[in-house]
Amino acid sequence: MRPTPPSDPPPPGTLLELRNVTKIYGQGEVQVKALAGVDLRIARGEFVAVMGPSGSGKSTCMNLLGCLDTPTSGSYRFRGLEVGALSRDQRALLRRHYLGFVFQGFNLLARTTALENLELPMIYRGIPAAERHRHARAALQAVGLANREGHTPGELSGGQQQRIAIARAIVTNPDLILADEPTGNLDSARSVEIMELLVRLNRERGMTIVMVTHEPDMAAFARRIIHFRDGLIASDETSQP
Repeated sequence: MRPTPPSDPPPPGTLLELRNVTKIYGQGEVQVKALAGVDLRIARGEFVAVMGPSGSGKSTCMNLLGCLDTPTSGSYRFRGLEVGALSRDQRALLRRHYLGFVFQGFNLLARTTALENLELPMIYRGIPAAERHRHARAALQAVGLANREGHTPGELSGGQQQRIAIARAIVTNPDLILADEPTGNLDSARSVEIMELLVRLNRERGMTIVMVTHEPDMAAFARRIIHFRDGLIASDETSQP
């Protein structure tokens, strides 16, 4: 999958870019314009929180960024590659090799250990067993759960399960982490712990993180906060380091 260099390349350091992106669902009277012409650029190493009311377009935008869908019109470039021109299988390969996902519901396999949950993305990539074990243990160490590798999700607290889910997202060292309400199922104390972990991964490892949240307290951990409204970006603010 070799990207075709764009005729007007983005500035150096840009990881992804949306240009006048629209997304329309349905036809006729039931047509819904989920995105109405969005322009967005995210650089490598940013930590971005995405907010907005239900129906504002934030979830649709995240689906596009995660290569789970394609724009109706406009351009989405990831690493300089035009995502809309890719086939479904090519988008699946892009997700497998360059993206990591963290979900509100953890999405861990219930009957497998923490270590086995982390090895799953690497199995899909054909990584040998010894290398899988090494990377999985390193990821568990990074999230502070090196002593839980043999535990199943049912033997872990909600906060620990989300740490395992984050470890699974980073185990392949992806270019982009997409987190969808990562603290939505946690109490306040565990939520802060998870956000502090994401901040540390962003600052110490330079990981690019885009996170959807409806909680202003959680969004405040990000350096940049984007608000969606009516299918458009209503505000885009970056705090000082």
